[in-house]
Amino acid sequence: MSIIESIILGIVEGLTEFLPISSTGHLILVSKLLGIEQTDAHKAFEVAIQSGAILAVVFLYREKLTHSIDLWKRLIVAFIPTGILGFLLYKIIKGLFSPYVVSVMLILGGIIFIAVELFYKKSEHQIDDILKIPYHKAFFIGVFQSIAMIPGTSRSGATIIGGLLLGLDRKTAAEFSFLLAVPTMFAATSYDILKNYHHFHIENWLTMVTGFITAFLFAVVAIKLFINFVSRYNFIPFGVYRIVLGSVFLFFIL
Repeated sequence: MSIIESIILGIVEGLTEFLPISSTGHLILVSKLLGIEQTDAHKAFEVAIQSGAILAVVFLYREKLTHSIDLWKRLIVAFIPTGILGFLLYKIIKGLFSPYVVSVMLILGGIIFIAVELFYKKSEHQIDDILKIPYHKAFFIGVFQSIAMIPGTSRSGATIIGGLLLGLDRKTAAEFSFLLAVPTMFAATSYDILKNYHHFHIENWLTMVTGFITAFLFAVVAIKLFINFVSRYNFIPFGVYRIVLGSVFLFFIL
């Protein structure tokens, strides 16, 4: 992989990790366009740049993450379903990583986003602070997140939809999704490194570090812009984007 390719994939990861459009799906699709095979070494690179995206959340929300035990309690409760299912179904999940699965899930997720927004009523979404989320609702948001183990679903998309259905307003659903990424992605990344550490070779470190830094910088920008966007508008544009992108790949490229 060249430095330019690592920068491109780092930008894709940073911009899409916390948007409800599936970063994994975009990495698979963009890698296909660049002619990069989904080898074990490439998957190790993807693990590295996802770590950069995690760091962006820690950087932006460091005050909340370091000063609120109640927040961590909710995050741990929400992480439980994905933690258990991810460990049990690891091999099955990895077998689903294909452009076809990604395209189908992009379309389905887009349809669901539009449907949820069409029935959205502000009066029914009164939870406007993360620390007001009841523990049982945090757990069920985690159940929604576990669905996102299917490539193309989008971890942030699944948790945001779950949050909206459970009475969170748009901004709170988005922020809880970002913060839930910290324990979830840290666990997933650590497990991937443990399983694939032998694919991290010294000759690949330059591209990995380049992708890591690029993903971090673009994730910081994406999170700030996304929070500003959802404070003013709804998620329908993301639903439309998912349907269009998934359809283009499904019917014209694959």
